[in-house]
Amino acid sequence: MKVVQWLKPGVKVKRWIGLGAMGILFIVFAAVEFFNRSNVSREYKLFYGFLIVSGIFILYISINQGIRSIIALINKGYLSVSIDSTKLENLIYEKRLLVRGPKIVAIGGGTGLSTMLRGIKYYTSNITAIVTVGDDGGGSGALREELGILPPGDIRNCILALADTEPLMEELLQYRFKEGNLKNQSFGNLFLAAMDGISNNFEEAVKKMSSVLAVTGRVLPVTLDDMVLKARLENGNIVEGESNIPKEAIRQKSKIERMFIEPKTAKALNEALEAIMDADAIILGPGSLYTSVIPNLLVKDIRKALKDTKALKIYVSNIMTQEGETDGYSVADHIKAIFKHGGNGIIDYVATNTREINDSIRERYLEKNAEPVKINEKEIMDLNVKVVQGDFVTIKNGFARHDPDKLAKFLMEIIMDKKLLFDRKKIIEYFYLSQRLKENKKCKE
Repeated sequence: MKVVQWLKPGVKVKRWIGLGAMGILFIVFAAVEFFNRSNVSREYKLFYGFLIVSGIFILYISINQGIRSIIALINKGYLSVSIDSTKLENLIYEKRLLVRGPKIVAIGGGTGLSTMLRGIKYYTSNITAIVTVGDDGGGSGALREELGILPPGDIRNCILALADTEPLMEELLQYRFKEGNLKNQSFGNLFLAAMDGISNNFEEAVKKMSSVLAVTGRVLPVTLDDMVLKARLENGNIVEGESNIPKEAIRQKSKIERMFIEPKTAKALNEALEAIMDADAIILGPGSLYTSVIPNLLVKDIRKALKDTKALKIYVSNIMTQEGETDGYSVADHIKAIFKHGGNGIIDYVATNTREINDSIRERYLEKNAEPVKINEKEIMDLNVKVVQGDFVTIKNGFARHDPDKLAKFLMEIIMDKKLLFDRKKIIEYFYLSQRLKENKKCKE
């Protein structure tokens, strides 16, 4: 897109330019002061660090919103432009394809949920990710304790998974500081924490960050209450804290018997409940069974909505067991645990992997006391759950992981075939168009 003529000054554009200049000023001032002063106290280092982070944040916001303002001027006729017709055609085609996609609600947390979302966004823009907020470890836990905000880590990963942004921006938001008081803290977490500071609540902060990063669909915390995750082990002991539960289960050599949350009356977001009731399909997982998937089911409103919705409900089974959570579990054991906490009938289909895990990968997992999750079809069917199998696993860095593209295609085929009753010809056409969209997106990157 090439600007040919500026027909009328844009006040908003000037404002964003001014804000960008302020961001640059923050960065330059902090950098100069930091490097020119030989004896800088810890407090001043923190202050200059904060100025630099704030400057980068302000600069990014100003660039993003400035571009939006320019686009608004174009739409109102204040700017005349010459447009590449091929690019415009591709843009219109992409939007039409995504809007036609099924309404999908994905529920979970951790890296499993964000991995799946990376693939799903190429098939539909009607996505709502409902994310657990029970995390209390790592950088998220530190911000939760120091600032009193809900843990941003899982939310951040889901936003980035659905974002239509440049690889450099994603790399920046995923960057973790290596030294000082911010060591191991993600810049994306700080970004979301800053958004929370200028918003009325955490939900609004998530929406603002999603808007800035041009997210496909919506990302919602399961609740705005300060949810604390607890577990009762088989030996009767109570363990508090998402990060402590698997560790204590290992240390005490006692399996998890039951999960619960404080406060027990935690309320789900209305938008999340409406999305579940309006969905074509609900996807649970993949992810840690007791600390990513089940915590969402402990919110009473979510449980009720899952029972009442007419959506197709699919659980994506984990590939491997997880020490301290699912030692020795089969697929049926995973489903039983979900039913125990969320109620019977909240899963219609379970997606299981057919790809064999070779011996070298198995040995590597055995070092972590993990093994492939066994599939017992008869036991699963006795739970009134249907099994759908496919190859949606990839080996990365010596570990078995869900492949976002394979998994998304597999799930979309199930949804369109079982729920939307598309004929075979329409399904093939839809996936052909989705493949074109995926290739176009990757070419941009």
